[in-house]
This record gives sequence, structure tokens and C-alpha cells, in this order.
Amino acid sequence: MTFSKSAAGPADVANNQQSSTVNKHRRDWRGWKFMGPFAVAFLLVFIIPIIYAIYISFFEKRMVGGTVFAGLSNYKRLFADGHFWSSVGRVSAFTLIQAPLCLFLAALLALAIDSMRLHGTKFFRISTFLPYAVPAVVSTLIWGFMYGAKYGLVGSFNSWTGLHLDLLASNILLVSIGNIVTWEYTGYNMLIFYSSLSTIPHSLYEAAAIDGASEWQIVRRIKMPELRGSLAITVIFSIIGSFQLFNEPSIMQNMVPGNTITSYYTPNMYAYSLSFAGNQSNYAAALAIVMAVITMAIAYAVQLNSLKEQMK
Repeated sequence: MTFSKSAAGPADVANNQQSSTVNKHRRDWRGWKFMGPFAVAFLLVFIIPIIYAIYISFFEKRMVGGTVFAGLSNYKRLFADGHFWSSVGRVSAFTLIQAPLCLFLAALLALAIDSMRLHGTKFFRISTFLPYAVPAVVSTLIWGFMYGAKYGLVGSFNSWTGLHLDLLASNILLVSIGNIVTWEYTGYNMLIFYSSLSTIPHSLYEAAAIDGASEWQIVRRIKMPELRGSLAITVIFSIIGSFQLFNEPSIMQNMVPGNTITSYYTPNMYAYSLSFAGNQSNYAAALAIVMAVITMAIAYAVQLNSLKEQMK
């Protein structure tokens, strides 16, 4: 037995070293196997459609000659399109007003829940997030009927008080839509803020209280700096969501009297109208590409500004 061990030992060691060397240089594809299904789906539903949209934006459908290469003519036409710029201005104003208000309310709710001074914190947190779980179409229908001056909650209030409030009037319609979006997404942003606050150890609060810090000083010196990272994320999400505004005005288009909500009320509505009603899919693709570039540029600027603030 001693002889067999001494004879086989060096060979086994050599084989093990050779196997170890082979395995060391052999690629491990297990990670790619897990990523494979997602990578294929991401390629099919995201990358390829973007490439195809960029491709067809350089073409134009004509009554005579069919689809022909048009170069940059769709983009030149877009930059001179007053309907497009009016829709961009409308969603920009919507973003500047609605996004800060929504984020302020979300941060306020997150601070209130994190203070542990509320009774029924879990119920309050779930009930605040619940509107986000309601589909946008359902939310718009609910609020649209509530806004109705003749049949809804506002109509009942007018009949009781003798007033003539009309929350669907053209001059305040954008504010009414902003109220719906705020109701839908405040709870979602609140959870993002609350998750950031949950990472702060409570021993830090206790130490600050022992040193004589007031509740407001704890919020200002400890909690607010912790929200900077999550604030950048929520601002970017809010900008992207606001520039993609479609469901709410599209659903309310049949609820609002007259032609207050036009087919070019928002860029997405304009692209939808051009593509499916106007049979101008190439021009709509150019519009979508330009809006994507504008949105990415603004989101990137916000991200750079956030990184500079965090590095101070």
C-alpha cells in the first residue's frame, strides 16, 4: 500500500495541477445563462425598437413614390412645428410645478412616518402608497368624474353653495391633471425617501438628543442630508414621467367639453395622433427621438448636479 501511494502520488498531483490550470483559464458562462433571458427580452423590446425608430425617422411616406429616404427633413420640419413646441412648453411648465410639489409632499410624509410619532404607522404607509397601485386609467376616471361640474363632486358642491367652480376649464385644466398625477405618485416617492431614512441608525438620533438637539435640528442636520441621493433619483423619475405624460390627458379628452385637450396637448399625445390617426409614423418617430434626447439631457444635467452636491 505504501508503494502504490508513492507511485500514484506524483501523477495525481500533476493531474490536479493540470486540471486546476485548465479550469483557471476556462470561461464561466453561468452568469450569462442567468442574464440570457433578460438580455434577449431587453434587446427585443428596447434596443431594437429604438434602432428601428431612428431608422424610419429618416424616411418619409409620400402619396406618389411610397416610402423614400428623406434625410433630416423630418427633423427640420419638427423644429419648425409650433404644435410640437407648444406641447413641450406645456409639459415643461407641468414638470416645474407638479414635480417639486409631489416631492415635497413625499418627503414630508416620509419624515412624518420616520419620526415614529404617528399612530398606525403601517396603515398610514400602506394607505399612502395605495394610489400608486391603482392603474392610471382608473385614477383618471375617478378624478374626472369628481371634477365634473354637472354630475360629480364639484357639481354637488356647486349646487350646495351656489358657486360655479369648473376644475375642467382650460385655464386650470393642467393644474387638475397635476393633482391626479400627484395623488398617484406621492406614495411611490415617499417609499423611496423612507427607505433612505431607514438606513440611519437610531443611535445617532439618541446621541443628538442627548447633546441637546431639537427635533427640527435632527431633521435638518441628519435626515435632510441623507435624502440627497434619493432626491436625485426621484427628480429624474419625475422629469421622465412628466415628459411622458399621456394617460391622464388622453382619458380626460372625452370628459372635457370643447377642444380644450387637443391632439397635440402633450408630445406623447402628438406622436400618437401623428402615428395612428395621421398615418405619419416616420414624423412621429422623429418626434419621439427628439423628446428622448431632450429628456435624457435634462436627466443627465440633474444627475451631474447631484454628484457635485454630494462631492462637496
